[in-house]
Amino acid sequence: MSTNNVAYSVVIPLLNEEDSIPELYARLKNELERLTQGNREQFEIILVDDGSTDHSFALLSEIAAIDSRVSVIQFRKSYGKTAALVAGFERARGRITLTMDGDLQHHPEDIPRFIEKIYEGYDIVCGWREKRVDNLWFRRIPSKIANYFMRKLSDVDISDFGGGFKAYRTSLLKAVPLYGGMQRFIPALASIQGARICQLAIENTPRRFGKSRYGISRVIPVFFDLLRIHFLLHYLQQPLRFFGSIGMFFFGAGTLTGFGLFLTWLFGSRTIIHDHGPLALTASICVIGGIQFLMLGLIGEMLLWFNNNRNKNQYTVASVVEEGRLEHF
Repeated sequence: MSTNNVAYSVVIPLLNEEDSIPELYARLKNELERLTQGNREQFEIILVDDGSTDHSFALLSEIAAIDSRVSVIQFRKSYGKTAALVAGFERARGRITLTMDGDLQHHPEDIPRFIEKIYEGYDIVCGWREKRVDNLWFRRIPSKIANYFMRKLSDVDISDFGGGFKAYRTSLLKAVPLYGGMQRFIPALASIQGARICQLAIENTPRRFGKSRYGISRVIPVFFDLLRIHFLLHYLQQPLRFFGSIGMFFFGAGTLTGFGLFLTWLFGSRTIIHDHGPLALTASICVIGGIQFLMLGLIGEMLLWFNNNRNKNQYTVASVVEEGRLEHF
């Protein structure tokens, strides 16, 4: 398959989905063939087996053996959805990359709607499960709360960060670093690069096979993810502002407290340590801690300066017009 002719790459992470795979592949293949019919553009399907313990890999291997447009990646163990997506993204050759879940809750028939939005000029199109069918207390309410804070912390106005049905302009996607459960934050991370993002309402059908591996236990990890994404979005390029602000607060509080104790000692009291020992110790700790935070910010700035000078290109190009032609990247 010629790389230049690959228009669409579909990346699907799978974990113990043997019951869903045959129907998923059939519907996906039919839709993509219909989409590319009549032109020279081709597609590829990248299926990532995240350490399944059922017969998923055997089924995927059979499909790949009869369809050269299908690639299968098998992990030795389950590394999680982010790792599975990264493995797929690294092998994606299409100009547009789409992601879907492998449990049939996403409809392949919606793919043309996502692609149409990309051709309208958007870099990322996020599927929005407008009417979710999950459990109200353990899935929908926690999800609404998490999505609210994600919107506020990231300044990306979409309603469903966690949905796995998305379309990306591949060149932009490859510039977004992913690790440790960050797949839901791809739109927020891409916004640093100036990505144009929109959402598209999709139907969310009940899971027909197996059971979901996401539940209320995800609340605490998502809370830490929110703190992480807030730091990455607002202070990644200016660490001194983050650590420096904390350092100045503690340094200022400790200095003022120490100065007040000094004046007390200077104008009468000679038993400062006896009368105000804990306060004096707290002031000392605040001063030392404040200096440490300031130094941590400066070290962060030096590391950032070193990295920026090693990698000179501090920008990504969205579009170029040459000889009267507009080309998106």
